[in-house]
Amino acid sequence: MATREIYTTTFDEDVQTTTECPDCDGSVRTATGETICEKCGLVLEDTQLDRGPNWNRYDEQTEKRTGAPLTPTRHDRGLSTEIGRYQDGNGNSLSSRKRRQLNRLRREQSRARWQSKAERNLGYGLGEVRRLSSSLGFGESLRDQACVLFRRAHAESLCIGRSLEAVAAASVYAACRCTGLGRSRTEVAARARCDLGRLTNAYNTMNCELELPAQPVSAIDRISKLATELEVSERVRRRALELAQAATEAGITVGRQPSGVAAGCLYLATERCGLCLSQREIATVAGVSPTTLRSRRDELLEI
Repeated sequence: MATREIYTTTFDEDVQTTTECPDCDGSVRTATGETICEKCGLVLEDTQLDRGPNWNRYDEQTEKRTGAPLTPTRHDRGLSTEIGRYQDGNGNSLSSRKRRQLNRLRREQSRARWQSKAERNLGYGLGEVRRLSSSLGFGESLRDQACVLFRRAHAESLCIGRSLEAVAAASVYAACRCTGLGRSRTEVAARARCDLGRLTNAYNTMNCELELPAQPVSAIDRISKLATELEVSERVRRRALELAQAATEAGITVGRQPSGVAAGCLYLATERCGLCLSQREIATVAGVSPTTLRSRRDELLEI
């Protein structure tokens, strides 16, 4: 007997039926667990399936039903068991015999944690992504996106011939580019366990192979960070953003380094607002030379 012949009816919540109403001979509709008449509104059946969690009286206060949610930051999606050390699930202290038993279980679990070398590399790379994201002060959303990018790179065998630290750093920088966060490669490489060249090589490979939706870096994204590090007023920040917007509309930012344009806008804004900041100080924070800063300033003065 075929499977479709076994179940003559279904119990889905959004099922359309053509049964007539016994009172007014109107059409009957079944939705949200109730069978009602569309003409007179008579409720023929109100048995609703409760698909929610089945809390009992012992769980009304804690409402604990399952473990932690799935997370892309772990190689096993967070499904591994965490064995405690000194207390049980209820907070009671463990005896010395129980602690020795848990130590043996923890040792065996650590030995059987990795099913293969590829899984071990995935776990190490995701740990590096978490460390780098925490060091740069990123939120959970960007950290999870960087872990997803590292998983894709690992699945596409992009880690072969490259260090895991470089691919992890490239995943974090790619997440910044995809979300429009103004963080430079130099800043990410300063916190990573690889040099700038390896990070650039890994990012270029990921951008080409994975077809990342990376957004172009603009000077507007760099001004807020520079203004925060230089501790300028909100007036100077707004003036620098207006200059950067005018430079973008005029097209003078094409082929220019975003940090240099941001530094020129911020320096010109400090001059207009009467704030005394040297060119070298702004150029050092922006990571450019004073000559580049003056060149961008002169181009801004022309418009």
